[in-house]
Amino acid sequence: MSDRSVAQPFPPIDSEGCVARNLRRIAHMDVPSGAQVVARDGLLFIGHMAPPHGTSIIDIRDPRKPALLARVALPENHSHSHKVAVSGDLMVVNSQRHRRKFFRKAEKLLETENALKKELGRAPSDAEIAVPLKVKEADVPVLRAEWVNGYEHGGFKVYDISKPSTPREIAFQRTGGHGAHGLDFDGRYAYVSTEMKGYRGNILVNFDLFDPEKPYEVSRWCLPGQESPGNWMTGPVGGLWLHHALRCGDRIWAACWQAGVWVLDAGDMSRPEVLGSYNYHPPFFEPTHTVMALPQTHKGRSLALAIDEEHDDHPRGQPHGMLWVLDVTDPAAISPLSVFRVSELDSPWSRAGKFGAGQIVEHPTGDRVFATWCAGGLRVVDISDPLRPSEIGCFIPPPVAGFAAPDSMDVEVDERGVIFLLDRNGSLDVLEMED
Repeated sequence: MSDRSVAQPFPPIDSEGCVARNLRRIAHMDVPSGAQVVARDGLLFIGHMAPPHGTSIIDIRDPRKPALLARVALPENHSHSHKVAVSGDLMVVNSQRHRRKFFRKAEKLLETENALKKELGRAPSDAEIAVPLKVKEADVPVLRAEWVNGYEHGGFKVYDISKPSTPREIAFQRTGGHGAHGLDFDGRYAYVSTEMKGYRGNILVNFDLFDPEKPYEVSRWCLPGQESPGNWMTGPVGGLWLHHALRCGDRIWAACWQAGVWVLDAGDMSRPEVLGSYNYHPPFFEPTHTVMALPQTHKGRSLALAIDEEHDDHPRGQPHGMLWVLDVTDPAAISPLSVFRVSELDSPWSRAGKFGAGQIVEHPTGDRVFATWCAGGLRVVDISDPLRPSEIGCFIPPPVAGFAAPDSMDVEVDERGVIFLLDRNGSLDVLEMED
């Protein structure tokens, strides 16, 4: 029998359960389940996935000793506040229906009940209604109450964080439907992906926060076909909705779920106009999560990045979510230059949880792209040659206790180059590059 060891394409698992190449962990912190992490001026802001946890503010002046400074608790259990944006002394967070995919089934309740009544010749029981809705019998009264009462907490909140240890809510802007999902904030305008009455799925609604205590709407934009006058519940049709948009200069870059990349002219905020779009669905399956322009050019060409979001229900045989490098020199003729993907062989947990692209740092970091890859952890990608992006580092944390795989959700890099990796299941790793 040979004693030759089996070669592994990923580095060995270390004593702390991590897999790392060219990155090292300098601190670790347990946090409630989170979705977004933002670093500003020695502070880290984390948006959490479930009530009662809203937003955490962590002191990272010493990155080796992160310390909780403040935590904003949610006043009710109907919402979550998993996204956060910060500029100056203001923090903007979303308010969205918690478990919205479950509560979306309320839209089908009346239709289901009427169909069963016609089929059975009598009023159906809750147990009978539960079967086609794929819920428990006890869930039917909950959905019925949702249909009658609706959801009244959707929108976004603005906080004064001039004293970050005591954030103070100064405004709540209601929107519609199940509320706001993603957002961006540049210190003046908030770019909010939200449901609104009269539309199917999230659209872009832009708010002026010149007076942060009194946000007011200045414009809207939606994909063709999203208009649905008079509808009450606002679920997307065919997966067409805005995940979120980022402003870069005078352009707004909109990541649209199964509709790819859209570029808007923000020169006149009262009338954002489409400059161009590029959709790679089909043939690719996973939806577009984030789009971001890059400041550098390549051989005279303007560049942008797009990244997909891998989902739990990823079907076998389909390509995993990827990172795209795009030529956006002419927004009316966007074309891909390259893609970056990670092999399932590159993580010991690739088959234990969802595995594929997730999110990128939402501000330029030179020729390095920091991208989360769910069960594939963090990937650092060199795009100095945008035609051939190549991996120069990786870090995969161990699974959070009680979970089969890590789920690296978001990443941030501060002005010192310190990296903050957030696991959706409840952990924060502080990292630094070794070179």
